[in-house]
Amino acid sequence: MYAGIVKNIRPYGAFVEIGGGIVGLVHIEDISVARIKSPFERFKIGQKINIMIKSIDRKTNRVILSYKEMLGTWEENIRDLDEGMTVKGIARETEKSKNGIFIELKPNLVGLAEYKDDIKYGQNVDVYIKRIIPEKKKVKLVIVNS
Repeated sequence: MYAGIVKNIRPYGAFVEIGGGIVGLVHIEDISVARIKSPFERFKIGQKINIMIKSIDRKTNRVILSYKEMLGTWEENIRDLDEGMTVKGIARETEKSKNGIFIELKPNLVGLAEYKDDIKYGQNVDVYIKRIIPEKKKVKLVIVNS
């Protein structure tokens, strides 16, 4: 783990200085388990974050970083949630076939709720935890208030 400072944010990721003048890239897919549309949803320039080195390409001198690993495992994030609870979440990606909406419960924990037409990306919603399936690392949800 390294302490880093966000230096630049682009649509595809964030550039983070990890010390000694070394700057690496956190690709958008390595920022969060939830599918976010922009790194600006998580980072601000000058923000201090904990980061992990994912890979180093010595030929091109590129350092690829990951942030989502620093946010805890699925098991750690689900620990304080139980079936039957109602919790707050943020609507994220809609499944292509409109079978459901991914709801971010925590920065590194996403569940799937039944599809509703009036839910928009980034909207805060209350969800009922219908089922937790640890062996598949899945959480089934029902949107109760939008």
